Amino acid sequence: MSIDIKSKDEIEKMRVAGRLAADVLDMIAPYVKAGISTDELDKICHDYMVNEQDTIPAPLNYHGFPKSICTSINNVVCHGIPSDKHLKKGDIVNIDITVIKDGYHGDTSKMFIIGKASVKAQRICRIAQECLYIGIQKVKPGIKLGEIGLAIGAHADKNNCSVVHDYCGHGIGLKFHTEPQVLHYNDGNVDSSPILEEGMTFTIEPMVNIGSFEVATSKIDGWTVTTKDRSLSAQWEHTILVTKDGYEILTLRAEEDI
Repeated sequence: MSIDIKSKDEIEKMRVAGRLAADVLDMIAPYVKAGISTDELDKICHDYMVNEQDTIPAPLNYHGFPKSICTSINNVVCHGIPSDKHLKKGDIVNIDITVIKDGYHGDTSKMFIIGKASVKAQRICRIAQECLYIGIQKVKPGIKLGEIGLAIGAHADKNNCSVVHDYCGHGIGLKFHTEPQVLHYNDGNVDSSPILEEGMTFTIEPMVNIGSFEVATSKIDGWTVTTKDRSLSAQWEHTILVTKDGYEILTLRAEEDI
């Protein structure tokens, strides 16, 4: 497995891309409310990325994906395609943003709660975010990559939730998806997983379900992934840099306190 180590110049470009991706989530937040369609959210984000940031929306036409962002509502785990579906009170929605600036990618997502959601919906959003932060806090040179998933999976299990196995975090840089694959659960191979080194960049993005970890991909659009048992799912994502003595969150938003 060949994992790219970024130079100082590359790291600075990754910082810029990360800040811009986070900025899109900050920008779109006031628009994410009952009555708006996910297509409208996609258009607002697309126009902002292209016209204001001079960035490229990475998802658009990526292996045929038709939109500039992903919008995953309620039991949609990931890769939800923006449509004319309108958000309603009680929905939870993940908005996933990836921008390309000067060739480098910044990738991040967050959950939005529309109005007053159920206790279950609020809880799964909270636990999924906790899983992300717990995974991030494991990052430093010298640890096994699998320790991230081990910690995330343990927290989900403790809270009677499950972590999706079919999708994982990934290396990122000049390419959208590269090595390493960052699992969010214990696959039994922690000791043989790669050792983290300063200069690595990758995403951590656990998808956490109230019910089973099993998922299904739409046979209609080939993209939309839902929980097999129709239970609620939540996901948060950051792009991470391994630093000399720990980590740097390249997509950190001002609202966050970790």
